[in-house]
Amino acid sequence: MKKLILGAFLLVGAIGFSQENGYFFGGLESNSQWLLDDEDFGYFAPKEQFRSNNYLQLNYSLGKFTAGVQYESYLPKALEGYSPTWDNQNGIGTYYLNFRNETLDVTAGYFYEQFGSGLLLRTWEDRQLGINNALKGVRVKFSPTATFNMTGVYGQTRNGFDVSEGVIQGLDANLDLSALMNIDAVDLKFGASYVGRYQDNGANDTIPASVNAYGGRLDFVAGNFYGGVEANTKDPDVLINETIVTSPQLFDGTALLVNLGYAQKGLGINTTFRRLENFAFYSDRYVEGNQYNEQIINYVPAITKQHDYLLSNIYVYNSQPRLLFTTNEQRAGEVGTQVDVYYSFDKESALGKVGTKLSGNFSYWAGLDTDFNKTDQNYDVKFIGKGDRYFRDLNIEIKNRWSSKWSTVASFQDVIIDKSVSKGGILGQQGDIRAQIAVIEGTRRFTGAKALRMELQHLWTADDDKNWAAGVLEYNFNSSLGVYVADSWNYGGPNNDHFYNIGGSYSKGRARFGLNYGRQRGGLICVGGVCREVPESSGVTANLVVTF
Repeated sequence: MKKLILGAFLLVGAIGFSQENGYFFGGLESNSQWLLDDEDFGYFAPKEQFRSNNYLQLNYSLGKFTAGVQYESYLPKALEGYSPTWDNQNGIGTYYLNFRNETLDVTAGYFYEQFGSGLLLRTWEDRQLGINNALKGVRVKFSPTATFNMTGVYGQTRNGFDVSEGVIQGLDANLDLSALMNIDAVDLKFGASYVGRYQDNGANDTIPASVNAYGGRLDFVAGNFYGGVEANTKDPDVLINETIVTSPQLFDGTALLVNLGYAQKGLGINTTFRRLENFAFYSDRYVEGNQYNEQIINYVPAITKQHDYLLSNIYVYNSQPRLLFTTNEQRAGEVGTQVDVYYSFDKESALGKVGTKLSGNFSYWAGLDTDFNKTDQNYDVKFIGKGDRYFRDLNIEIKNRWSSKWSTVASFQDVIIDKSVSKGGILGQQGDIRAQIAVIEGTRRFTGAKALRMELQHLWTADDDKNWAAGVLEYNFNSSLGVYVADSWNYGGPNNDHFYNIGGSYSKGRARFGLNYGRQRGGLICVGGVCREVPESSGVTANLVVTF
């Protein structure tokens, strides 16, 4: 198939040049680091000091056809914290050929897709996290009417420059009920999904070769109110922990997601409830729970506020959807909720003459209340119950625009997190970390796109690494050139460490270059609620992005 796609890509390009009505588009991204010894920090660079991740994407569109290819290089090694699967690798990572008209959309090669919220299927690329779980195969989208569409997928999940052992197939259908039944008062949409994995079980008949998952969802908008519910179930499957079968029993899985909200001018309220029981789903059963999120089929992000500041990103939550039944640890999943409230004050209020926005957020996540029977290796679980608390976050933020030149942001966060969620280990056995974080940010704008931004932050905790203080100073000379200096000081910690960084970026046209020198704090890094562990390091990093 690879030769077929590449041949089609060249053919479409040749036709385009002859007809002069096609066009190229794509981009180049290069991320490199030079790791340096830092004796004061206690960090000593590895033998391979230079690391680099590079991506060149080229697409060509001609009429109803589009073809694309992405070349990737991880030489001599991938950036620190990325899966060793990528080390010392380079070559064509993905390629595709797509045909699209008014009713049909067909893709052969690698593609990305999402069913519903992604609880059953989501394939995506996030270069910052080192995730690329594209499916290699065929996808067909069919939209015969304005009220109905269907998507079918078949393929294998990308795994480095190879593909998974398991084969994935799926169907997703969406129906606009309001349009179909001529209902004007409520916008009502229904969806249903199926995803299956087939993986050879060898001679072990106790392990199912096929595992299927099914789901349905209903979404509505009625005036200022909106909401939706999605329910999913997964066939019984074997339990795997670090490639080892941990139980002779087979266990099914369930997922429930409920959203309710209200929105009007100046006010928004959004609530989310989710319950996951044994709902991790991988294209290879033996990589379940791997720290790099490789070969993952479904999308179960942490539903919490995504904070933007240095210190508020120290204690972040990573979702816990797995069922574990080992000698040391037994847990069945997670249940929790998040509530967001947004309010915009009228202009000329006491809090700001140009505009003031207030937002509050509360999230709470706990393990399922479960009774484990170690003799029979089975369990009973309550729908909610009183499981161990994993995470609780309560925060408030006020954004003010005092004038066209001055704006400020002030926030306060009170967080409790199970130490094992944050640091690793057996959940519920190391106690909690409780911390408070305060942030004040101010921006002063000048003429000619010049701007100065300053952040002051503090984290208080009697637990873990004790207190932190942080500051950021950033100056933009114009819309193209900016520099910054930042420092996070763990002055309460055992080593009194400073995690300083100094850098800047320059943009011209469709190109941007960034350079940074400093220290990286180890821990979880999260994007969109999905996290990976990064190690402490010190050195120089460079980033180049060009789009065309």
